[in-house]
Formats: sequence, C-alpha cells, structure tokens
Amino acid sequence: MTTAVHMGLEAPRRHIAVLALSLGTGMLVVDNAIATVALPTIARSLQISSAAAVVVVTVYQVVMLMSLLPFSALGDRVGHRRLYQTGQVVFLIASLGSAMATSLPMLLATRCLQALGVAAALSVSSALLRATYPADRLGRGIALNGLIVAIASATAPTLGGLILSYASWRWVFAAAVPFAILSLLLGQILPNPKAHSTRFDFVGAALCAAVFGLLMTGLSLLLRGNLPVGAGLIAIGIPLAIVVVRRELGSSRPILPVDLLARATFALPAGALLFAFCGTLSFMVALPFRLHAAGMSTGTIGVLLAVWPVAMMMAAPVAGFLADRAPKGLPGVIGMVMAATGLIIAGFLPGDSGFGLLAIPMALIGAGVGIFMSPTSHLIVGAAPRDRAASAGALVSSTRFVGQALGAAVASAFLATRFGAGSAPAFFSAGLALCSAGFSLFNLLRGGGQRRIQPTEVIDVET
Repeated sequence: MTTAVHMGLEAPRRHIAVLALSLGTGMLVVDNAIATVALPTIARSLQISSAAAVVVVTVYQVVMLMSLLPFSALGDRVGHRRLYQTGQVVFLIASLGSAMATSLPMLLATRCLQALGVAAALSVSSALLRATYPADRLGRGIALNGLIVAIASATAPTLGGLILSYASWRWVFAAAVPFAILSLLLGQILPNPKAHSTRFDFVGAALCAAVFGLLMTGLSLLLRGNLPVGAGLIAIGIPLAIVVVRRELGSSRPILPVDLLARATFALPAGALLFAFCGTLSFMVALPFRLHAAGMSTGTIGVLLAVWPVAMMMAAPVAGFLADRAPKGLPGVIGMVMAATGLIIAGFLPGDSGFGLLAIPMALIGAGVGIFMSPTSHLIVGAAPRDRAASAGALVSSTRFVGQALGAAVASAFLATRFGAGSAPAFFSAGLALCSAGFSLFNLLRGGGQRRIQPTEVIDVET
C-alpha cells in the first residue's frame, strides 16, 4: 500500500535502513580503492603491462560515471529500492566473475559489470537516505555516509595489502562482497519512494552516457600520452554535450539534470563541490612525488596520507551538526577556508620538514573537507523536489567523479614539468579551495544557503 511519510522512518527501522545504506556505501569505496592496490600484482599475474593494468581501474570509473545519471532517472520509474538492490545483485555476480578472470578482456568485462551494479545502487542511495531520515536530521545522515566513506578510504589500502600478502589477487575482488551481502539482506527494510509512471527516455540516457564516456575516455587517454585519440574524443564530446543540453532543456524530466543546474540553489553548491574535489585530489596525487623527492620513505608517506581521512572522520560529527543547524552555505565557507589554509601551509613547508610538521596541514585539510562535504551535499539533495531527489544525489556523485578526474589531469600536468615536485600544486589547490569557498559564500549571501527542508514535507513511500 502507499502511505504518506512526514518524518522519515521510525526507529529502530530507520537504524537498520541506515546500516544497509552505509554498508552499500562501504561496498563502493572498498571496491574502488582496493583494486588500485592490486594493479601491479594483476599485471604480473596476467602478464600485461602496467599501463594496461591501469585500464582495470579507469574503465570502471568511466562506466560508472556514464551510467549514474541514466540510472537515477530509471530508478524514479522502476522504484529506488528495487534498483538499489538489483545493482547489488549485479555487483555480487560481477565480483565472482572478476575473481575468476583469466585474461585482461575478461577482467575488463566483469569490471564494467561491477561498475554498472555500483552505479545503479549509488544513483538512488541519496534518495533512499532522504526518505529514511526525518527532514531535520538529514544532514546527520549524509554526515554518517561521509564518515563511512572516510573510514573505508582509510582502511581499504591496508586491507588490500593484507590480502595480497597472504592470498591471490583474486580475493581482492571479494573484499567488498560481505558489505554487499549484508546490505542486501538488510535492504528489505529500506523505504521505497513511490515510482513515477513517466516514460523512460532511452535516447536521452544513451546521449548522456555517450557524452560522459567520450569526455572521460578522452581525458584518460590524454593523461596516458595518447594525444591524437584523446583530443579527438574530446573534440567529439564537447559539441555532443551542447546538443544534449539543448535537448534536455525541453524535457520535463531530463536525464542530465539541467532543470536543477539552472537554479543557483543547485548550481552554486555543485560548483563548490567541483572545485573542492579537483583541488584536493590534484594535491593528493602530486604530494607523494614531492615527499619522495625530499627523501621520505614510502611507509611514512602512506601514514601521512592517512592523516587526511582520519581528520575527516573526526570532523564528521561536527559536519552533521552544522548540516542540520547552521545555514548550509556557512559550513562550506568555513571548511574550504580551513582546507585552503592547510594547503598554503603545506606549500610553504619544505618537503623534508618531517612527519610531525607536515601532519598539521594534512589534518587541517582533512578536517576542512570533512566540514565542507556533508552540508554542501545536503544543500543539493535536500533542496531538490522530492521527485528529483535521485537526480540530485546522482549529480553530487557525478560532480565528485568529474572533479577527481580533472584533479588527476591537473596533477599529471604539474608532474610533467619541474613544478610537480615543488610547492606549486599545493598553492594551486589552495586557489581552487578558495574558489569553492567563494561559491558557498555567494550562495549564503544570496539566501540559498539558508534553505531548509520542512519537517512536514511529504514523501510517498510504498511499504
């Protein structure tokens, strides 16, 4: 039957649903991060080059980015809970296929299937989160999700290293399976926002996927030094993107959420997210090269990089409180100013300053990102009309992946010059962080950051 839910799910059902969603988030992060650790071992086992092994990760990221927005629109039509759990089943089957792969083509095929499963679940997770929590606690829910991401990001490389020390690389692809199984078993308790009967735009979905595929594949090839093909794909993707935007502007339920991005309430925090992800990732990619050139050991570099997610974990409760209590643009300003300050300090400190001194700016950056992320994501997801919550959540995820890809491109450009091993990446990233803070500040000043979801907002849920 269909009931009107005003305040999210009641406890303890809400707690079980939150656990199911958190495990699903852990599945994504662990699967994405742990495969990177195993790349050298996979290359030796399958007797392929290191460059070919990297495709195992890049194809996963490209397919996921291509399918996020189309899946969010499909979820509105078939039901969010159904798509979420179907994605997990696909992921489980594909994980078994990846573990049994005997060649690179077979592994790439199963990784594509894994990416489709993860994208299906991720595309509607924010909408399910919004339907799970009372409106005045949604920020805490998003902060908890961010905490799970930070914990999984911090532990995944260590977990991957342990698996590779005692077992075959094939077991790496089984590491995220327990998360998926538990989430799937608990998922029957998840809410199921009422599906819409509107026709799914298959053409729009295909065009949207093609744009992201062309642009992200082109960028990836450029980073790997294949300039002619990479530039050619980007040259095709840009005009196609213009065509898609014009086409989507005439749609009542567009695949590419141009209707949301046309509003400053969404465009400004989305821009803040893009600058934040691009800046922080470009710094993180370039930093190990600078520290290595200064003589720091690989083990110490790894521990220093872990300071970032640990600081994010510690900032998560603060971010959750601010997301529900403070004007939404304010935490974005505070967080990114903190991150920019840490980046500037890191830029001025010599690479051989030692772990103790360098850990200070790393903690400041991590805490700043932690305070920024949840309230800014909450502002996008919470301000969306209830029937566009999935598209808003997919917009947040897509912005993250695009920002990370651009950040990797920026870092590669720096590393290709003599500036890569110096302080230039840190100062450049600080500039991007300040741009992000500027977007949040402008949104706050114009009143967009003040917008809250009303606790009486109705979400139709099929039980």
